[in-house]
Amino acid sequence: MQKVLFCRQQTHLVRTLLRHNSSSSASPAKSTGAPKLAATSKEFRERQVRFNIKNEQTEGRPLYLDAQATTPLDPRVLDAMLPYLTNYYGNPHSRTHAYGWETEQAVEKAREQVARLIGADPKEIIFTSGATESNNISCKGVARFYGTKKKHVITTQTEHKCVLDSCRALENEGFRVTYLPVQANGLIDLKQLESALTPDTSLVSIMTVNNEIGVQQPIQEIGQLCRSRKVFFHTDAAQAVGKVPVDVNSMDIDLMSISGHKLYGPKGVGALYVRRRPRVRLEPIQSGGGQERGLRSGTVPAPLVVGLGAAAELAQQEMEYDKKWVDFLSNRLLERITAVLPHVIRNGDPKSTYNGCLNLSFAYVEGESLLMALKDVALSSGSACTSASLEPSYVLRAIGTDEDLAHSSIRFGIGRFTTIEEVDYTADKCIKHVERLREMSPLWEMVQEGIDLKTIQWSQH
Repeated sequence: MQKVLFCRQQTHLVRTLLRHNSSSSASPAKSTGAPKLAATSKEFRERQVRFNIKNEQTEGRPLYLDAQATTPLDPRVLDAMLPYLTNYYGNPHSRTHAYGWETEQAVEKAREQVARLIGADPKEIIFTSGATESNNISCKGVARFYGTKKKHVITTQTEHKCVLDSCRALENEGFRVTYLPVQANGLIDLKQLESALTPDTSLVSIMTVNNEIGVQQPIQEIGQLCRSRKVFFHTDAAQAVGKVPVDVNSMDIDLMSISGHKLYGPKGVGALYVRRRPRVRLEPIQSGGGQERGLRSGTVPAPLVVGLGAAAELAQQEMEYDKKWVDFLSNRLLERITAVLPHVIRNGDPKSTYNGCLNLSFAYVEGESLLMALKDVALSSGSACTSASLEPSYVLRAIGTDEDLAHSSIRFGIGRFTTIEEVDYTADKCIKHVERLREMSPLWEMVQEGIDLKTIQWSQH
């Protein structure tokens, strides 16, 4: 990359020299070329020093700014889990001895902790392996149970992959699915949702906080609308629970998916809230011993569930402080970058959002190139579940982002343990490498010369 930059600057210098020579021979009376050449040469050397990355070496592990992919395990959560990984190893479903009783007691305590966080009854909490399983149970379970009477499901184009794929599976079973578009700010139009509801609709599934752009949907208004039309409302709240206030009763939520590792708990565990009054009926997608009210068979992993409960309790205690800290760091990062770099676009609504998820597009820069340059910071260009794909984010395309801007997006995930020093370091590194990559871009050079790229008709050759 450095060689390309060097060659590019050399070419620019040669062109300047040729222009200088031709102008000197054409009009010898005007000898203003020499100072300009010296200035160009000096500028070239300064850029070489400024954009040099040969001597950059990363010692230790990168900084972590990918909190939407996963969060680190809170040490206090680990402390709560350890006894159930060593001494208290009984099966919580063993009813004939103390080993089972003590573990069952811990599981029920965790159920109460999760329920308190979302304003639910403990009996309405079902433990699962994570939000993906919770979303599958909700979408497929409700649709199939009421499938003899109702055959219509509504969701949005920006949902998590597991919801979209569950809906596609239902389409293969004969269900009709409406994929609502979103506005340019990432929010749905409530009037479109209302017009999409029919007497044949059994379920509406809309996520609370988007995992790529951080927008927070008007969940309370959606819940009220669904309740008035007697349609069940499911929300994937994996990115919201423990970070923003959620109350299933005031928001009229009937089903809600929760993930442990998104709120500083362990991986491999999650929860599903299923309302009892008015009762939501589900068809289980997994057969077995009938654990968890018969909705999710299988031995409940007590250590993981204890960790989820502890994480939920900590989140409830520290939510207000965490939100203030995350808002402060997010605004600091955004202001530091935009104060220096032009043509930086924030994706998603700037107000109705969770600030811990900041998605920025850097025009005239390839996002993957920037990620590779920022190798000492753990960042993402989109969802961790689809980041292996080279296609632009379907979420960004859904909000109408141009393909080039969709390719140039970076997601900054800020969390409870992120520090000011990490944010400042990331912002400064980002500024340096965006400027360096733009310096190598012929598109950026054309923009600097005042050319509107959208008016150019590109030809293939």
